[in-house]
Amino acid sequence: MDDEDVRHKLHQMVSFIKKEAEEKASEIRVKAQEEFSIEKQKLSQAEKMKIMKDYERKEKQVEVQKKISYSNQINQARLKALKSREDAVTSIFTDAKNSLDFISVPGEKYEQLLKNLIVQGLIKLEENEVRVQSREVDAHMVRKVLPEAASIYKQITGRSVNLSLDTKFLAPPRNAGLVDSCSGGVVLLAHEGKIICDNTLDQRLKLVQEQRLPEVRMTLFGRSASRVFDS
Repeated sequence: MDDEDVRHKLHQMVSFIKKEAEEKASEIRVKAQEEFSIEKQKLSQAEKMKIMKDYERKEKQVEVQKKISYSNQINQARLKALKSREDAVTSIFTDAKNSLDFISVPGEKYEQLLKNLIVQGLIKLEENEVRVQSREVDAHMVRKVLPEAASIYKQITGRSVNLSLDTKFLAPPRNAGLVDSCSGGVVLLAHEGKIICDNTLDQRLKLVQEQRLPEVRMTLFGRSASRVFDS
C-alpha cells in the first residue's frame, strides 16, 4: 500500500470518527433537551399545584371567616332580640309595681284588702299568737281591721288567735324618697319573728311575676318553637 492509499484510509477513518462524534453529540443534545423539557414541565406543574393549593387554602380561609362573621351577626341579632324581649317584660312588671301605689290608697277598698291579707296569712301560719307589721301610714287601718280579721279566721278554721300590731313598721311608701320602700300590705310574725308570712303587695307581685312569667312571655311573643314545656 502506497502513501496515497494510506492517506485515503486515514481520511476515511477521520471522517467516520467525526461523523460518529457528531451523531453522538446530536443524540446527547436531543436527550438533554428532552430531559430539560421534562424537568421544566415537572417544575411548572409542581408550581401550578402549589399555587392551586395555596389558592384553595386561602379560599377556605375566606369561607371560614364568612361563616364566623355570619354566625356572629346571627348571635348579635339573637341577643339583641332577647334583650328587647326582656326589656318589654321588665317594663310590664315595672308598670305593675307602679300601679301598686294606686291600690294602697287609704279608703274602704284598701282596708278590705288589708283585712283579707291578714286572714290569708293567719290561715297559712296557723298560730295562736301573731303580730302584724304594716307601714306607719297604714297602722290605723290595720289596727281597725284586726278584730274582724281574727273573727273571720275563727269562722273559717274554728281556731282563736291573739292579734296585735307590731311596734316595728315596714318601709314607707316610695314617695317618701327613701331607698327602701313598701307599696303596702302586711307581714305576719309568730314565735318572736322566727316564723314569717310576707303578704306585702311587693311580695305578692314578685310571686305573680315568678309564676306567670312564662304566660306573659307567651302572650307577648307567642309560643317559642324550641320550648318543650310551658313552665
